Amino acid sequence: MSERVHLPLAPENSSGSPPTRRHPEWLRVKLPTKPTFFEVQRLVREQRLHTVCESASCPNIGECWSRRALTIMILGDICTRSCRFCDVTTGKPLPADPDEPRRVAETLAGLGLEHTVITCVDRDDLPDFGGAHWAETIRRVKAACPEMTLEVLVGDFKGKTEHADLVIDAGPDVFAHNLETVPRLSRQVRVQASYPRSYAILEHARKRGAITKTGLMLGIGETAEEIDEVLVDVARLGVDIVTLGQYLSPSKQHLPVARYVTPDEFAALRERALGLGIGHVESGPLVRSSYHADGQAAMIRALRAAAPAIAPAT
Repeated sequence: MSERVHLPLAPENSSGSPPTRRHPEWLRVKLPTKPTFFEVQRLVREQRLHTVCESASCPNIGECWSRRALTIMILGDICTRSCRFCDVTTGKPLPADPDEPRRVAETLAGLGLEHTVITCVDRDDLPDFGGAHWAETIRRVKAACPEMTLEVLVGDFKGKTEHADLVIDAGPDVFAHNLETVPRLSRQVRVQASYPRSYAILEHARKRGAITKTGLMLGIGETAEEIDEVLVDVARLGVDIVTLGQYLSPSKQHLPVARYVTPDEFAALRERALGLGIGHVESGPLVRSSYHADGQAAMIRALRAAAPAIAPAT
């Protein structure tokens, strides 16, 4: 086990008054003005697709869409879960659209990307939690965009690894699943999920030989020691890519921000994670799961070339 180090965090509000909701200067983003932003927006509308960029109110949408980077969200835009950090609508979803995989593939082929990320809402209403739909989407995308590397950000399949295997066997280049927060806060933040179950899904994918990725939101109430424990866990597991970003509350109905983590703290956490042996770390206030993922295509190809073949599902 790696030696733990203490990374000091800025103090939380101790005045007894409600914390301010005004974002610090380093969280300010510019409004989109580039033509490419509106081209991507038009294409998404024409193909009747959903994106997590819009559904989750991502602050980076202007920057990312302006360079043709987007994260398509499959299986609809209504989630069966009610995570307290997420702005995606909770409710009873419509049946999965069998034509969606084709439309996703056509859209991505039209954008001509080097790398992209696809994610989904949780579909606990489906017998396989959407695993077969995922597999068909991946196969269609890989056929339409053979030169593009594909990252999939999946749910926990309620811990059913046979459904995660449907995704792994379809051949994505990166298998991502977010731990989201530290074990102590996991049930509070992700009401219908758990840290051990998420860890087990990542562990299963790693054992099968998949390139794996996970992410944490900071500023929810975790301690420096708890962050370090998760980084040690993730390094021990052999996860290839980690993202660390600031949690921003979408509304008053969601979890409040406990504190704003400074850019210097994020830089220190990145160095700590790299020192533990994690191969690639994106760490900063505006980092999200797919932030700058489009710049990782060459690294992912190198990892795939060096990795052993995916082991058969057992």
